[in-house]
Amino acid sequence: MVDVVKYEKLDLLHVHYAIPHASAAFMAKQILASQGIHIPVITTLHGTDITLVGKDASYEPVVTFSINESDGVTAVSQDLAKETCDTFQITRHIEVIPNFIDLSRFKKQAKEHFKMAICPEGEKLLVHTSNFRKVKRIEDVIGMFSLVRKALPSKLLLVGDGPERQKMENLCREYQMCEDVRFLGRRDAVEELLSVCDLFIMPSEKESFGLAALEAMACEVPVISSNTGGLPELIVQGECGMMSHVGDVEDMSRKAVRMLKEDGVLEGYKREARLQAGNFDITNVVPVYEALYERCVASSMQNASLG
Repeated sequence: MVDVVKYEKLDLLHVHYAIPHASAAFMAKQILASQGIHIPVITTLHGTDITLVGKDASYEPVVTFSINESDGVTAVSQDLAKETCDTFQITRHIEVIPNFIDLSRFKKQAKEHFKMAICPEGEKLLVHTSNFRKVKRIEDVIGMFSLVRKALPSKLLLVGDGPERQKMENLCREYQMCEDVRFLGRRDAVEELLSVCDLFIMPSEKESFGLAALEAMACEVPVISSNTGGLPELIVQGECGMMSHVGDVEDMSRKAVRMLKEDGVLEGYKREARLQAGNFDITNVVPVYEALYERCVASSMQNASLG
């Protein structure tokens, strides 16, 4: 960080996560100050910092210190900002700036040939994308799908990889529905897959924001999710998706069937999903970050001149 600031002549450091990046940025800022270079630091919180402290309380002092010593602090949702203040002794204002999406990339594409290959009989296509960690509750995706497929012909795509994948493959065998579930592993062009799907499933234990759900919505795929963390700030209940309590697989399946059963209802949800995603377009959110940059740089220059 010191090297890049000096030789690229940066005006500001924007780091993500209190550990390790904000704590490292504080050290870099002190080193640079000793050389007469004053640079502000903005820290964006994504939620892992709090999770880390929940697992090991010994990290609390460095997380608190790193946040409080930042010149600006942002969180990706109101829920995360509140949880941060409830968990740590925060003396700085936390500005909520949501994650954003490039709608010129994430949009519905003409990939009907792909859907025909997966759903030759016109089945509805559900999808889940994640890093396959326990917090994503992929067993709920599979349990919910097992109920949905009893109510109407449907298929499920599972995109991603991680520690829970083998267990989920075994679960599909137990449910005897391997013919209707496809594990696709990691995919870079996930927007191409989302373009042919009818419903995105996110039953997570915790989501600070829900970027994968936003990517789906941008591709006109409504969402069935848990009502945890920042998801209620992203999903408008009954318009671009439906939410249930964490672990309520039966309620999620009922809502999914209600959305999928009538094409007219589903099309309405798809339109609203895209409209809601527009509120998080890069052109709307990046200027908010830029305004924060300008304020922090101006304040840093003023403090340096007074010092």
